[in-house]
Amino acid sequence: MTLADFIHRTSYEQLPPHVLAQARRCVLDLLGVAAGGTQTQLSAIIRRHAVAQFGSGVPGRCARMLFDGHPVSLAGAALAGGMTIDSLDAHDGHVLTKGHVGVAVLPTVLAFADALQAMDGQEFLTQIVIGYEIATRAGIALHATACDYHTSGAWNTIACAALGARNLKLGLEQTREALGIAEYHGPRSQMMRCVDHPTMVKDGSGWGAMAGISAACLAADGFTGAPALTLEADEVAPVWADLGERWLILDQYFKPYPVCRWAQPAVEAALSLARSHDLASDAIQAVEVWSFHEACRLATRLPTTTEQAQYSLPYSVAAALRHGALGAVEISGAALVDMETRRLSGTMVLHEEALYDQRFPAERWAHVRVTLRDGRILESPSAIARGNPENALPDSEIHEKFMALSQPVLGAARAVNIAAAVLGVDRAGGRFGDILDLVLAPVDETGVAA
Repeated sequence: MTLADFIHRTSYEQLPPHVLAQARRCVLDLLGVAAGGTQTQLSAIIRRHAVAQFGSGVPGRCARMLFDGHPVSLAGAALAGGMTIDSLDAHDGHVLTKGHVGVAVLPTVLAFADALQAMDGQEFLTQIVIGYEIATRAGIALHATACDYHTSGAWNTIACAALGARNLKLGLEQTREALGIAEYHGPRSQMMRCVDHPTMVKDGSGWGAMAGISAACLAADGFTGAPALTLEADEVAPVWADLGERWLILDQYFKPYPVCRWAQPAVEAALSLARSHDLASDAIQAVEVWSFHEACRLATRLPTTTEQAQYSLPYSVAAALRHGALGAVEISGAALVDMETRRLSGTMVLHEEALYDQRFPAERWAHVRVTLRDGRILESPSAIARGNPENALPDSEIHEKFMALSQPVLGAARAVNIAAAVLGVDRAGGRFGDILDLVLAPVDETGVAA
């Protein structure tokens, strides 16, 4: 199947049931992260920015922002939604892309659904799948051909342009131009710069969504930009050869914790050690972690912002040991100044392990050693992050995570209604407009649905 055929001709009926089930899981997980993300300063700033800089009065080109309600341009809605999800590092990802797909795909599909009012639940889920398939392959292709490690926005922008082409019903040549514009203007920002110096720029996915939608709209107006080399170059042809046959949405991982995926094997190792020995953090004198090079680059010791905490291996492990859990509360607010967490994080020693380096990025491993105040030394087995296809989170845990992130923000009734709506989004006869209102309506200052 050609890429253009996949973009424009893929139908709901062609998608296997297990692929559709995975798409529902992705949507539910992303919406929970988005709800939690609205409480971050990053999200508040970007939503104000979208209103100020991306307002739109053009019919059919105006959409409400995710969990905000303000109408802005299509590109502005995708920008705000993508960065709101990205503000809480709990969204799904893919090991070979070393990044994230749904964070850009979901806001893009929602923006077109709200602007055009021509989508039902089955088409919505179909577009989610299309976005995941294209973005994942584009990420793999870019990593195979570029010398630097770029943020997810560099390649998920291509999927957003593809979705724009489908929604705007572009012809084959216009579609090709849209993909080329998106690849050229996609934010090829340097991921390791943000790892070394964590700030609100994060993974670039909101910018990628914005650029992708802009690319499709520009192509519709006659702007040119082809070719997209990550799609058309001979050396990446094998990446695209199984499009529509092998479903890479099934290879996504889901995060149990709202921190960088690279820190999560160490968190798992630390929690397993603490639980098996019933350890209280104040019994621990010192902590050592062995992991792969990129994980050890997450070296911020005493974070003062949630962005720094989310990109800190020492803090993530310390907070998990301190609280016995690692959720949104543990990486923000008062938790950042907890003296016990800061003690453990500040003295933690990180070691790069050659075997773990060899296994990255397909596998991410770590192990932990703690020295107790009574002189005992305890060491964990090697641990891998949970939530990969081979050690998947059960549906019940995905639901629990959604509720934990969304209920404090949206209220119990609205969170329950969203979960039920997502699980039945493609049911015949369902009202998709009701779902849009549930996820695009604002929340008030107290965190209860307005």
